[in-house]
Amino acid sequence: MTSAIDRTPLRARLGVRAVVIVGLLWTLVPLVWMVASSFKSDVDVTAAEPEFLFQPTLENYRSLFTGANNLGPYIWHSVLASGISSALAVAIGALAGYGLAGTRMRAKKHVAFWIISTRMAPIAVVVLPLFLLFRGANLIDSIPGLILAYLTFNLPFAIWLMSAFFAEVPPSVEESALVAGCTRWQAFWHVVLPLTKSGLVTTFVLCLVFSWNDYAFALVFSGPHSQTLPIAADQLVTQTGIDWGQLTAIGTIVVLPMIAAGLAVRRWLVTGLTLGAVTGE
Repeated sequence: MTSAIDRTPLRARLGVRAVVIVGLLWTLVPLVWMVASSFKSDVDVTAAEPEFLFQPTLENYRSLFTGANNLGPYIWHSVLASGISSALAVAIGALAGYGLAGTRMRAKKHVAFWIISTRMAPIAVVVLPLFLLFRGANLIDSIPGLILAYLTFNLPFAIWLMSAFFAEVPPSVEESALVAGCTRWQAFWHVVLPLTKSGLVTTFVLCLVFSWNDYAFALVFSGPHSQTLPIAADQLVTQTGIDWGQLTAIGTIVVLPMIAAGLAVRRWLVTGLTLGAVTGE
């Protein structure tokens, strides 16, 4: 028997491959160029003609971690704010998503849409009310303030996504656990939750990427004691010029950890994004 791929016309297969190649080039070329530029000297990075052969240097990275440009605190603030907010979003989102998926109320679809619609609100709409609330609670320029700010856009997404994963779990699985003597919590924790592990990983990684790359909320709610990596990158763009070498170095530091995280969990990420996460494999 011939497979579906073998029966596909040659022209169609070539067209698909061409689209994939163009997509890869569109994604990888800027990334590779940024990483390569981070190892160039100031003369090479600002040359009128692109320098493909150059003497690599770590001066841009060295400058980021010495003197007044110490990037260490910015990295630590980003790790704390994005990591804790993503973990909280997954934990709360799993509980809320489980309840939403298991409820039988008529307006369940409307409630789910209302939850995700709060994620669609423009940032400009929520920044001012949150700023007033955070200022009254002394949360401006603090890591807890950033965590709460990131939760405002991560939690609705986590609830909506996790409810979709829990909805894929056959009801008979949980019913069997209840018949076997498990409580509702035990059935959720020991049976249902392990079947949605790829959903948990997918939700965590996506929330982490959203928080790690956030600029607007960090610009408004952070300060000297809580600024994150995107704010550090912005400080290299001044009226006197742009330090392209250090800017590409910060860009590399911001991008590569998220790429590494995505590659590390790619099996669960791909499975989770396709909502095929309930086989228990």
